[in-house]
Amino acid sequence: MLNLSDLSRLKGFRFPRSVIGYAVWAYHRFALSLRDVEDLLASRGITVSYETVRDWVARFGTQFAAKVRRDRPRPADKWHLDEVVVPIKDRKHWLWRAVDANGDVLDILVQTRRNKAAALRFFRKLFKVWGQPRVIITDKLRSYARRRRTWLLASNITNTKG
Repeated sequence: MLNLSDLSRLKGFRFPRSVIGYAVWAYHRFALSLRDVEDLLASRGITVSYETVRDWVARFGTQFAAKVRRDRPRPADKWHLDEVVVPIKDRKHWLWRAVDANGDVLDILVQTRRNKAAALRFFRKLFKVWGQPRVIITDKLRSYARRRRTWLLASNITNTKG
Protein backbone atom coordinates (compact mmCIF):
# COMPACT_ATOMS: atom_id res chain seq x y z
CA MET A 1 0.00 0.00 0.00
CA LEU A 2 1.28 3.50 0.76
CA ASN A 3 4.05 4.60 3.07
CA LEU A 4 2.36 6.67 5.76
CA SER A 5 5.44 7.53 7.83
CA ASP A 6 5.88 10.89 6.11
CA LEU A 7 2.32 12.05 6.86
CA SER A 8 2.98 13.69 10.20
CA ARG A 9 -0.28 15.65 9.94
CA LEU A 10 -2.15 12.50 10.99
CA LYS A 11 -1.21 12.92 14.66
CA GLY A 12 -4.01 13.69 17.07
CA PHE A 13 -6.77 11.78 15.31
CA ARG A 14 -8.95 9.19 17.01
CA PHE A 15 -8.03 6.48 14.53
CA PRO A 16 -4.49 5.29 13.80
CA ARG A 17 -2.82 6.53 10.66
CA SER A 18 -3.06 3.09 9.06
CA VAL A 19 -6.89 3.27 9.16
CA ILE A 20 -7.01 6.83 7.85
CA GLY A 21 -4.48 6.00 5.17
CA TYR A 22 -6.35 2.88 4.10
CA ALA A 23 -9.67 4.75 3.86
CA VAL A 24 -8.27 7.61 1.78
CA TRP A 25 -6.20 5.22 -0.36
CA ALA A 26 -9.22 2.99 -1.09
CA TYR A 27 -11.36 6.03 -1.96
CA HIS A 28 -8.85 7.29 -4.54
CA ARG A 29 -7.46 4.00 -5.81
CA PHE A 30 -10.75 2.23 -6.56
CA ALA A 31 -13.02 5.25 -7.15
CA LEU A 32 -15.33 4.24 -4.32
CA SER A 33 -18.02 6.43 -2.84
CA LEU A 34 -17.73 7.67 0.73
CA ARG A 35 -20.42 5.25 1.82
CA ASP A 36 -18.59 2.38 0.10
CA VAL A 37 -15.48 3.20 2.10
CA GLU A 38 -17.62 3.37 5.25
CA ASP A 39 -18.97 -0.13 4.46
CA LEU A 40 -15.49 -1.41 3.66
CA LEU A 41 -14.20 -0.26 7.04
CA ALA A 42 -17.31 -1.59 8.81
CA SER A 43 -16.68 -5.04 7.34
CA ARG A 44 -13.26 -4.88 9.01
CA GLY A 45 -14.79 -3.93 12.37
CA ILE A 46 -14.09 -0.19 12.24
CA THR A 47 -17.12 2.00 12.83
CA VAL A 48 -16.70 5.35 11.15
CA SER A 49 -19.22 7.63 9.43
CA TYR A 50 -18.99 8.64 5.80
CA GLU A 51 -18.70 12.26 6.96
CA THR A 52 -15.48 11.38 8.76
CA VAL A 53 -14.20 9.69 5.61
CA ARG A 54 -15.16 12.82 3.65
CA ASP A 55 -13.17 14.95 6.09
CA TRP A 56 -10.13 12.66 5.76
CA VAL A 57 -10.36 12.73 1.97
CA ALA A 58 -10.65 16.53 1.98
CA ARG A 59 -7.60 16.89 4.25
CA PHE A 60 -5.27 14.20 2.93
CA GLY A 61 -6.72 13.30 -0.46
CA THR A 62 -4.36 15.33 -2.62
CA GLN A 63 -1.31 13.64 -1.10
CA PHE A 64 -2.75 10.17 -1.61
CA ALA A 65 -4.05 10.92 -5.09
CA ALA A 66 -0.60 12.12 -6.13
CA LYS A 67 0.99 8.92 -4.79
CA VAL A 68 -1.57 6.71 -6.51
CA ARG A 69 -1.03 8.57 -9.81
CA ARG A 70 2.74 8.32 -9.45
CA ASP A 71 2.65 4.59 -8.73
CA ARG A 72 0.41 3.74 -11.69
CA PRO A 73 2.22 1.78 -14.38
CA ARG A 74 3.00 3.54 -17.63
CA PRO A 75 0.58 2.71 -20.44
CA ALA A 76 1.55 0.28 -23.16
CA ASP A 77 2.96 1.76 -26.36
CA LYS A 78 0.07 0.47 -28.47
CA TRP A 79 -3.16 2.49 -28.23
CA HIS A 80 -6.63 1.69 -29.53
CA LEU A 81 -8.81 4.67 -30.49
CA ASP A 82 -12.58 4.44 -30.77
CA GLU A 83 -15.15 6.93 -31.94
CA VAL A 84 -18.75 6.02 -31.16
CA VAL A 85 -22.04 7.87 -31.63
CA VAL A 86 -24.01 7.73 -28.40
CA PRO A 87 -27.59 9.01 -28.05
CA ILE A 88 -28.08 10.93 -24.80
CA LYS A 89 -31.57 12.36 -24.23
CA ASP A 90 -32.39 11.88 -27.93
CA ARG A 91 -29.36 13.91 -29.05
CA LYS A 92 -26.32 12.52 -30.82
CA HIS A 93 -23.04 12.75 -28.95
CA TRP A 94 -19.63 11.56 -30.13
CA LEU A 95 -17.55 9.60 -27.67
CA TRP A 96 -13.80 9.42 -28.27
CA ARG A 97 -11.89 6.91 -26.18
CA ALA A 98 -8.22 5.96 -26.00
CA VAL A 99 -7.32 2.57 -24.49
CA ASP A 100 -3.85 1.07 -24.20
CA ALA A 101 -2.99 -2.55 -25.04
CA ASN A 102 -3.50 -3.60 -21.39
CA GLY A 103 -7.11 -2.39 -21.46
CA ASP A 104 -6.54 0.69 -19.29
CA VAL A 105 -8.64 3.66 -20.41
CA LEU A 106 -6.32 6.62 -20.97
CA ASP A 107 -8.92 9.30 -21.61
CA ILE A 108 -12.50 9.85 -22.77
CA LEU A 109 -14.08 12.81 -24.55
CA VAL A 110 -17.81 13.24 -25.13
CA GLN A 111 -18.96 16.09 -27.36
CA THR A 112 -22.15 17.09 -29.14
CA ARG A 113 -20.45 17.82 -32.46
CA ARG A 114 -17.86 15.97 -34.43
CA ASN A 115 -15.40 18.80 -34.03
CA LYS A 116 -11.88 18.48 -35.41
CA ALA A 117 -10.46 21.14 -33.08
CA ALA A 118 -11.81 19.40 -29.97
CA ALA A 119 -10.50 16.06 -31.20
CA LEU A 120 -7.05 17.59 -31.74
CA ARG A 121 -7.11 19.02 -28.21
CA PHE A 122 -8.05 15.52 -26.99
CA PHE A 123 -5.05 13.97 -28.74
CA ARG A 124 -2.63 16.71 -27.68
CA LYS A 125 -3.74 16.21 -24.09
CA LEU A 126 -3.24 12.46 -24.45
CA PHE A 127 0.24 12.91 -25.87
CA LYS A 128 1.17 15.45 -23.20
CA VAL A 129 -0.02 13.31 -20.28
CA TRP A 130 0.97 9.83 -21.46
CA GLY A 131 3.69 10.42 -24.04
CA GLN A 132 3.53 9.21 -27.60
CA PRO A 133 2.56 5.66 -28.52
CA ARG A 134 4.48 3.51 -30.93
CA VAL A 135 1.30 2.38 -32.72
CA ILE A 136 -2.24 3.74 -32.92
CA ILE A 137 -4.93 1.25 -33.92
CA THR A 138 -8.33 2.48 -35.11
CA ASP A 139 -11.46 0.72 -36.33
CA LYS A 140 -10.67 1.55 -39.99
CA LEU A 141 -13.27 4.24 -40.51
CA ARG A 142 -12.71 6.36 -43.60
CA SER A 143 -12.99 9.48 -41.44
CA TYR A 144 -9.70 8.54 -39.74
CA ALA A 145 -7.70 8.86 -42.97
CA ARG A 146 -7.60 12.67 -42.83
CA ARG A 147 -7.22 12.74 -39.07
CA ARG A 148 -4.33 10.30 -39.15
CA ARG A 149 -2.26 12.84 -41.05
CA THR A 150 -3.15 15.45 -38.43
CA TRP A 151 -2.17 13.08 -35.61
CA LEU A 152 1.15 12.47 -37.28
CA LEU A 153 1.72 16.20 -37.50
CA ALA A 154 0.66 16.69 -33.87
CA SER A 155 3.09 14.05 -32.70
CA ASN A 156 5.97 11.95 -33.90
CA ILE A 157 4.07 8.67 -34.22
CA THR A 158 5.90 6.48 -36.69
CA ASN A 159 3.25 3.89 -37.47
CA THR A 160 -0.54 3.84 -37.47
CA LYS A 161 -2.81 0.98 -38.35
CA GLY A 162 -6.42 1.18 -39.35
